[in-house]
This record gives sequence, C-alpha cells and structure tokens, in this order.
Amino acid sequence: MFTVEKEELIKRLDTLCKPSVLVIGDMAIDEMIYGTTDRMSREAPVLILRHYNTKIILGAASNAANNISALNGGKVSVIGVYGNDYYASILLNAFKQSGINTEYMVCDEDRATTVKTRISGSCSQSVTQQIVRVDRETIERLSPATEEKIIAQMEKAIPKHDAVILSDYNIGLLTDNVINKAIELCKKYNKIIVVDSQKDLDRFHGVTSMTPNQPDTEKFVGFFIKDKESLEKAGREMLQKTGAESVLITLGGDGMALFEKAGNFEKIPVFNKTDVFDVTGAGDTVVATYTLGLAAGFDKKNAAILGNLAASIVIRYFGCATTSVDILKSALNKLDTDTFTIKG
Repeated sequence: MFTVEKEELIKRLDTLCKPSVLVIGDMAIDEMIYGTTDRMSREAPVLILRHYNTKIILGAASNAANNISALNGGKVSVIGVYGNDYYASILLNAFKQSGINTEYMVCDEDRATTVKTRISGSCSQSVTQQIVRVDRETIERLSPATEEKIIAQMEKAIPKHDAVILSDYNIGLLTDNVINKAIELCKKYNKIIVVDSQKDLDRFHGVTSMTPNQPDTEKFVGFFIKDKESLEKAGREMLQKTGAESVLITLGGDGMALFEKAGNFEKIPVFNKTDVFDVTGAGDTVVATYTLGLAAGFDKKNAAILGNLAASIVIRYFGCATTSVDILKSALNKLDTDTFTIKG
C-alpha cells in the first residue's frame, strides 16, 4: 500500500518532456476509409460506398511513438522497416506530421509497408460501422541483410536516447538477434528498456520492465487469472521466467498490477470505468507513458499510475488516440481528493 500526493504528481508531469525515447518494432499505419451507402451493386450482392473521407493514423509500434511524441514534444525516434511501395511515403509523412524522427528507419524492397485498412460505411439513420478490414503486411522473418541494417541503426541510436521500447506485433521485425542486441546495448549504455509484446515473452530476457495484458499473461503462464492469489502467482512466474526487473500487467476494467523483482506487488485501480468507447491502442499508450515516466525519474509505481491514467483518457476516443501533459494534469485535478491510496 502507498499513498500518492496528487499535487506532487502534477508538478512532476512537466519532467516528461525531458527524456528521449527510441521505439523499435513493427511500424504500421491504420488507413480509415469512410463512405455512405444507399444501394446495392448490380455487379454483385455488395454495398456501394460513396467515399467521403480517408484518415491515416499511426498504428502498431508507430502508435507508441505517436503517444510519446504527444507527451514529450517530439523527442522520439523509430526503428522499423517499410517497403518500396505506395504506402511508404504515407507512413513516413505521418511520422513527420507527428514530430517523430525517422532517420533510423530501414527500407526493405522485398517487404510491404504494413497497412491495416478499415472500410466503414453508414446510411441514413444509422451509425457508422466497419464493413471489412484489409491487411497489407509481410510477416516473414527479416532477411539477414535487413536484420544487419536494423542492428546497425540500433548501435547508432540507442546511445543517444534515454529509454527504449521494444514493440512487438508479430509482424517480423523483432527477431531473436534484434532483441538480444537491443538488450545488450541498453545494458552497455545503462538505458531503460521496456517490452510490449503479445507472445513469447521469455525471448525478452533481462529487460527493465514489460507490459503484457491479462490474456497474453495467461497464455504465457498457462492458467487463468481469476482472483488475487492467481494474479500474484502469475506475476511472480512472469518475473521468474523473463528475468525482468518488473512486470506491469494490464487488467482491463480491473486496472493494473505491478510486480517488482524486490518482491513488491501493487494493484492500481482503473481511473475510468464509464466513458469507454474504444480500447484500440490503449496498450501502446500505457507502455509509452510508463516508459517516459521511468525515463523521467518516476519510480515504477508512479510511472504505472501515469500509464493507467493516460489509458483511461484515450479509451474515450475511437481508434488509436494520444494524450498530453496538459490533459493528464486536468484529469488529475478533477480527482476529488488530494491524495489517493493504492492498495497491494
């Protein structure tokens, strides 16, 4: 159990603009296509959409970088791959518009730029609904030549940043060689390294922290989390099997649970249970804010609280969303208490 002073936390939020963060992972864009319909096609039994808008959103590992940029004013770089195709310039331009440094990105002409296209439609007196999703991606392992380029870029970039995020969406960038080299370099230069991955969590051995969600944790440990006892057991097993200094398990509507190698366990309640519109990308927001907090000198407990608070904000919006230091301050100011107690 520990008590958080709200005013002290608010004062320290301005320090989030100081650290720089490097995101290494599966970069992608979400292409959101919208249209209206009022008739069926004569060519096939399908709707005809009259297009009215296309929106490009940074997704997957790119969303984590976007969240960091919104919080620290663009002190973030990315390492990932893109193809020699139509969407390559769209991805790089989306990064540029969000103030994200792309000098370490690598082009691989044999791979597709990862794009998740969602086509949504509406008609009179109806809400907009997703009709179909089209994924463009190459999920095979990186070629040896591209892997070498990625590692070379990490050797340049990691010494220049305060923290590193490995964001794994199982699209092929984070090979064992890339993971091991990233961890080796972070230890060599004394950098924080945080992992956000959906599976094979033991590949990321010896990192500063990792932020798995409950379903991915359950798959990894081999049993369901249904009460405090099973949660604690899962957290301890995660620490033991991954060698991480800490593990932050996100529990959806039940908040988060932070486990530290020293034996500490804290359950952090959710800040927002009512205004939930879309949880897409909330995990990226958690790892971004949590990592930035660690890099700014917050202890793991307060960094986790910030991650939890940020996630409670972005789930109020549709699609991948970001927040800012000013919005975090406003959310904390609205809490009806000067202190709040976190119970383990």
